[in-house]
Amino acid sequence: MRSHSPIFSIVMPTYNSQEFVIAAIDSVVRQEFTAWELLIVDDASHDETPDLLRELGPRDSRIRVFFRKKNGGPAKTRNVAISLAAGRYIAFLDSDDMWREDKLAWQLELFQKTGTPVAFSAYEKVDQFGQRVGRIVTVPDTVSYRQLLGATVIATCTAAYDTAKVGKVLMPDIPKRQDFGLWLRILRAGAVAKAVNEPLALLRKRPGSVSSNKLSAAYYVWRVYRELEGLSFAESAFHFTKYAYHASMKAKI
Repeated sequence: MRSHSPIFSIVMPTYNSQEFVIAAIDSVVRQEFTAWELLIVDDASHDETPDLLRELGPRDSRIRVFFRKKNGGPAKTRNVAISLAAGRYIAFLDSDDMWREDKLAWQLELFQKTGTPVAFSAYEKVDQFGQRVGRIVTVPDTVSYRQLLGATVIATCTAAYDTAKVGKVLMPDIPKRQDFGLWLRILRAGAVAKAVNEPLALLRKRPGSVSSNKLSAAYYVWRVYRELEGLSFAESAFHFTKYAYHASMKAKI
């Protein structure tokens, strides 16, 4: 089934993703809700990823593939796709993660029932080979701006936002935690994000990924507080203490 007017625009950055990108794309193609477009932006990969994308893209008219000539990092790469998106709802899926077949259907219902500008869900952690061992991370039903400051509970592979409510919001251009900055940017005005506490996404944990270095990630959380949100040192320290606690609990799952 094809749709000329996508409801969801799915943002997928790729960089040296030859081992995982096909599984990620297949999880989109298998969605029960079919009115979507998939915007894949390759960030100057130097493995076989560009060749795979050139081969797979033309097989489905809903998939649009773009290639950056120079590596710019995940924020710039995602922002290219956001700028080109035609759908009302913008969702995110990294090239090493996957979705459950009913992910978009669940989230569309949540958007329509609640009017939330941001929808997200629980997720399941899988290992680098995609093996599922029941490591499910649950989430609160709602999260406000201040609550999010102290706990990064919105996993980007589970999340989507409504451009009819907030416009097209770009990610801040920092090397890590740009997704955290995006959700704070959207919720800062007082909106509340709402969740489906079902594991609608599979988040692959693998060594060497951008998100795998916890100390570096923590450094960029601090930068988000101080540079992007303009919090005082005392406010930043308060929220960072809560962030570190929640991050340590989540790491045990």
